[in-house]
Amino acid sequence: MNAQEIISSISTRTGLDPARTEMAVGTILSVLEHEAGEDRIASLFGKVPGAEDLAHSHDVMAVSEGGGGGLLGTIGSAVNGLLGEKAGALVNGVAQLRASGLDVEQIKQAGETLLEQAEAAVGPDAMKKIVDAVPGLKGQLGL
Repeated sequence: MNAQEIISSISTRTGLDPARTEMAVGTILSVLEHEAGEDRIASLFGKVPGAEDLAHSHDVMAVSEGGGGGLLGTIGSAVNGLLGEKAGALVNGVAQLRASGLDVEQIKQAGETLLEQAEAAVGPDAMKKIVDAVPGLKGQLGL
């Protein structure tokens, strides 16, 4: 399974158009990369061709570095400064998803489906390590 197949599956399941689905998947993958760490996410990126490129093209930390993002971007930058990159990545990711017009249910559906697809690719143990490394993931993304 590659990143495009995951995007197609999520788009079909959620009813989101492919472009918004790609943004959502890339954003969530970027959050996982920044928060879970390269050592944990490497197995996912290695088994899902295109996932790493997708995460990098929707890099949640690029939002705060560019100074944009309005109030949520400002909050994300402040959290990033106070608590470090890991906390800022999740805040920036949620802000990016909401700014795109996705509602809470769409974010939840996209996140759940992505995690299911990722688990199928890397196995439940590896996926548990990734998710457990991101303590706020479930609360912030509604998973």
